[in-house]
Amino acid sequence: MNAAPNTTVSPLKFVAQLRSEAAMEPDPVSSASVTKETQIIAIYGKGGIGKSFTLANLSYMMAQQGKKVLLIGCDPKSDTTSLLFGGRACPTIIETSSRKKLAGEAVAIGDVCFKRDGVYAMELGGPEVGRGCGGRGIIHGFELLEKLGFHDWGFDDVLLDFLGDVVCGGFGLPIARDMCQKVIVVASNDLQSLYVANNVCSAVEYFRKLGGNVGVAGMVINRDDGTGEAAAFATQVGIPVLSTIPANEDIRRKSASYEIIGRPDSAWGPMFAELAGNVGASLPVRPKPMTQDQLLGLFSAASVGRDVVLEPATQFDMCGKQDVVKESLEVVYDEV
Repeated sequence: MNAAPNTTVSPLKFVAQLRSEAAMEPDPVSSASVTKETQIIAIYGKGGIGKSFTLANLSYMMAQQGKKVLLIGCDPKSDTTSLLFGGRACPTIIETSSRKKLAGEAVAIGDVCFKRDGVYAMELGGPEVGRGCGGRGIIHGFELLEKLGFHDWGFDDVLLDFLGDVVCGGFGLPIARDMCQKVIVVASNDLQSLYVANNVCSAVEYFRKLGGNVGVAGMVINRDDGTGEAAAFATQVGIPVLSTIPANEDIRRKSASYEIIGRPDSAWGPMFAELAGNVGASLPVRPKPMTQDQLLGLFSAASVGRDVVLEPATQFDMCGKQDVVKESLEVVYDEV
């Protein structure tokens, strides 16, 4: 049997090797620009509150400012990108995945991701009514994105559009799994949209207690009519107002005709330029969710029913007859 080769280095040779390495000049400090990590932002709000309108214009403005932006629609309605693409429907990831699977083909980036003027966009999609779980569809969509290399894409900002008034697990994915750095809520001066915003703040606080890192970076007040409830809510829970978009007929009309108003040359351009700057600079904070009574307290008594007294119902109310007292069959023993 051949003896094993002697790989032991002599002490003198080892010392000489260390001295040789120590004498080497270190590499010069890099003068290249710092590589910025991708900022992933989840935007939540009540259905119909204007998340898609806000995000389409915000992402467009960000791209015009030189950022590489990806907009992902996570609403089963699949309407996040419709304004960006002039009213055209974008093929969804879930629909495309199912079709490609039946054909024995793999999904490629070009099948699900499309671009306009520097904005990249895609829709996760969701099942039809009664044919599956929307939250599970969200999870499946993100699993496919990871297979397509989501974590290796070199975007400056990734904006996720989530429906806030659905509480199942898939829609809370970015908060529960620390998939985003910060959350932004879109609301208006109405109780239902603020209820949803408060629920999102409660979710953030819940997962922070479990060791999560996601925070709320602020609120966008859409269709502001000047009554002030949304601003009061933001102050109460401790989050900043990033932008206030007025209830304006010109905005409504242009949005309804799928026109982007977040352009540098638009009359509304400065508003979205300021929003883009605030979104980039805002820091995620730990919110202080309101109780139901505190939330109702933002509105007048007449509109939320605080002048109403809760009157317990009776058996007669329910059955149309008086209670019949029946003797108990239980044996009761006298105390000794």
